[in-house]
Amino acid sequence: VYQVLPTERIALHCHDTYGQALANIHYALTSGIRVFDSSVAGLGGCPFAKGATGNVATEDVVYMLHGMGYETGINLLELVKVGNYISQQLGRANGSKAAIALSSKLQIN
Repeated sequence: VYQVLPTERIALHCHDTYGQALANIHYALTSGIRVFDSSVAGLGGCPFAKGATGNVATEDVVYMLHGMGYETGINLLELVKVGNYISQQLGRANGSKAAIALSSKLQIN
């Protein structure tokens, strides 16, 4: 794809079925890609791919980006609250590892 499009025109959409989404996003960052799809609390999935789990959780991506020194303009703790809320409303567990850890550590509902 790099041979056909400049990196500014490339976006990445990752599911986290095998726990590799953050590694793939990290690699893409080192390759110059700056646009990534994600989903609060990892909601979603793929009806066409048997066994596919949810999308990469926005909370996990933001946590990684902040740890790498990127400015996102996103308040991670507020994002965690939103993910927890929607997960509770849907009666499902929050799919974000960062959200689970931060919620426990900071006692966020």
